[in-house]
Amino acid sequence: RRKLRSDVAAAFPSLSTEQVAELVPNKEELNVIKIYSHKGEAITVYMNHRNPILFEVEKVLYPTVYTLWVYPDLLPAFATWPPVLQKLAGGADLMLPGVVVPPSGLPQVTRGTLCAVTLLGNRAPVAVGVATMSTEEMLAAGMKGKGFAVLHTHLDHLWEYGDKSSPPTLAPLVTDSAAMESAGDEEELQGKEPGSSCSPEPEQHVDIRDLSLRDRDTRGEVLGKEELHENRAAEPAEGASTQDQQEAEDSRTPQEQMDALFNQCFFHALKCRVKKSDLPLLTSTFLGSHMVSCCPTGKQLDIKKSSYKKFSKFLQCMQHQRILQVKELSKGVESIVDVDWKHPDIKAFAVPEGFSSASGTQDSRSEEREQVYHAPEIIPLYGVSTKMVPLFQESGHRKGSILSSSEVRNIIINYVKNNELVDETNKNFVKVNAILCDCLLDKSEQDEISHLKWDELLSRCLERLQPLHQVTFSGQEPVVRKGNIEPIDISIAQRSSNKKVTIIKNLELYGLDPQCVANTLQQKVQASATINPAPGTKDRVQVQIQGNQIHHLAKMLLEEYQLPRKYIQGLEKAPKLGRKK
Repeated sequence: RRKLRSDVAAAFPSLSTEQVAELVPNKEELNVIKIYSHKGEAITVYMNHRNPILFEVEKVLYPTVYTLWVYPDLLPAFATWPPVLQKLAGGADLMLPGVVVPPSGLPQVTRGTLCAVTLLGNRAPVAVGVATMSTEEMLAAGMKGKGFAVLHTHLDHLWEYGDKSSPPTLAPLVTDSAAMESAGDEEELQGKEPGSSCSPEPEQHVDIRDLSLRDRDTRGEVLGKEELHENRAAEPAEGASTQDQQEAEDSRTPQEQMDALFNQCFFHALKCRVKKSDLPLLTSTFLGSHMVSCCPTGKQLDIKKSSYKKFSKFLQCMQHQRILQVKELSKGVESIVDVDWKHPDIKAFAVPEGFSSASGTQDSRSEEREQVYHAPEIIPLYGVSTKMVPLFQESGHRKGSILSSSEVRNIIINYVKNNELVDETNKNFVKVNAILCDCLLDKSEQDEISHLKWDELLSRCLERLQPLHQVTFSGQEPVVRKGNIEPIDISIAQRSSNKKVTIIKNLELYGLDPQCVANTLQQKVQASATINPAPGTKDRVQVQIQGNQIHHLAKMLLEEYQLPRKYIQGLEKAPKLGRKK
């Protein structure tokens, strides 16, 4: 420990003796573990209070984000946009176009300097990296190219070794007044020729309203400018300012525009569409029913055209800002369980013109339930099991490989042809060799069966592979789950006084909000509907409605929601029409 403390003091001279002793304590438990990166590099990790505090690569010490949250000024810090964090956690380095140049200028560093990366509006570091060029070289390059080789980030595997806590909220050192002055300076610089200075270009990104809503200082600029435009409504200068704003929007890349649109629809939906009584709310319902309804006319939300690529990553970024909380209440299905409606970003959001903040919300919801829902695309898949590996390894597949039924069919056909197993006298039959015998035949059949028909060969093969299925919801990335998808289960139960009730389960697996289904059914059949925990499951619920309502359910699920009949179980229990007179 004495050597480690001396190494820490030498590596980070800004730490006082007391701080070094606090970081590497004498009597508290200190664990040392060795891990390996994907490149095979050996990394020594020092753990204290169950959190990694330092890691060592090739005899060089680096602090983890957990340490930097305690000592945020330990390293020179460079700020970037919140969406960039997902890229960094995925293994990307920080490029200079993603670095925000503050009004006071960038920290002065040389090539090879260890630096911290923060998110705009929060001084708590989220990544550790090494500068690939000096500050002067960055500015001389016009803030283009690779700026930092990232070693470790919040949300990466090293962070997961700890308690997985989120970064604290630390106020930026730049004051609001300084930010406002920089905004004024920037407006003056807009009339200058491009290329006359290196700092206006990044500052222009700060003015993108929706993309930087999460930054408190920037939000002050945004609100100030909006109020300024409103106060000048009667002045002729308004036309010029509107034109400048339009030009600024047009200068953004399509990806930046889509990011801004997602931010706008997100805050609009939380402020005007979603209520506390709606929670927990399926993330697919939030996107398809609430955010889509807040999208301006002529525009369309497409997560793949944004920098997030996946809606789950977008929500994870918002959760990182502590705006909402998302949990996986049932396997593979995420729901929004909590929203902080007092969050400054939600309170500061201004509803765009043409939208009503309160009126028409309830009317639009009933339409959204029926019009916006799109049935998920469900594709059965197959995983190569241990027993079937000998049959599939010839085609380059191994245990755990995921294949579609057509791919399995093609692999089997090619295997049979390559090994000349087609029966010469009758081409409808395939000769069973040793591998086919071991993979497809039971022990009792191995001495009796020497040939199989093509159809039987393929069906036996599919039966012995591990069943999987892929579910793709509208606007989201495909999700692969084990086993066959459970159908929507409809059953009839008898309650007291010989009354019947209809029970519907597994709606969540198909992206249907049980509360919305219950409300819609209740209105259509004028009967009481309730939501109860589903027996035998941890976090699923079931809808219960009075009477045998299978006819109405069938019409809603098959015709309105366009779900395939094969995924609905229990429709045969509908009452026979015309029996009662």
